[in-house]
Amino acid sequence: RVSETSRQGWKEFVSEVRIISRLRHRNLVQLIGWCHGGAGDGDLLLVYELMHNGSLDAHLYDPEGVLAWPARYAAALGVGDALLYLHQETERRVVHRDVKPSNVMLDASFTAKLGDFGLARLIDDGRRSHTTGVAGTMGYMDPESLFAGRASVESDVYSFGVLLLEIACGRRPAVLVREEDDDYVHLVHWVWNSYGGGGLLDAADARLDGDFDAREMACVMVVGLWCAHPDRSLRPTIRQAVNVLRFEAPPPSLPSKMPVATYGPPADRPDTITLSSAISTTTASDGANNSSSV
Repeated sequence: RVSETSRQGWKEFVSEVRIISRLRHRNLVQLIGWCHGGAGDGDLLLVYELMHNGSLDAHLYDPEGVLAWPARYAAALGVGDALLYLHQETERRVVHRDVKPSNVMLDASFTAKLGDFGLARLIDDGRRSHTTGVAGTMGYMDPESLFAGRASVESDVYSFGVLLLEIACGRRPAVLVREEDDDYVHLVHWVWNSYGGGGLLDAADARLDGDFDAREMACVMVVGLWCAHPDRSLRPTIRQAVNVLRFEAPPPSLPSKMPVATYGPPADRPDTITLSSAISTTTASDGANNSSSV
């Protein structure tokens, strides 16, 4: 049901339904139909296919069970493929604007499907890659988008990066590092510290108890950092990110320290660490010792 506080009117609702109903991809929740009217006399309703296993968010933080690594890795690839379709393979580019685990749904076979297009917007052409009126969820939003008041394919990539780190680490975007001081850091910063310290896999979800493919885990984390780079000009396209996740392209070289947020190219490039060296360093220890302590 479209929120009563939404500024979306009938004309805009119909326009968006027409566009969303044309989207067809195995990793998108399929729109079944829509309805106007009913008991509320002004209700605007969207009907989507039933997703039997609920949201990825619920499974990542299920207190009674642990989502296995193969399902997590498949979800990462599935969401990447969905964004690739939206950004590069549709007639008119679509910016989702709210990529996060609670908007990733799992069907009966645990296939991940990106849903909730309530904030999605169309982009007419490549010359204007952004849409004004930023909306989304704190923690997943590109800081530059908040500053500049716009969303873009680059901000979707940023959100995807945070989602990748959340899948790998089993932690929400705000990470508590010192309970006595109530001190939090963003998940991107927390993982980047592990990366720069040569202990990338130490940031892996401790609940997995080391039961994961180290090469895939390291790749998901490095691509997550790449996508969430503070400088959007140094982020990958979604196609580049997916190609690395599938090991069809070489991994990026990232700074050993998280760069200071800047909206232009950096003046110089600090020392870099490659995914290969990160893997060789972190896999030397037994997988069972992959704790999430700071």
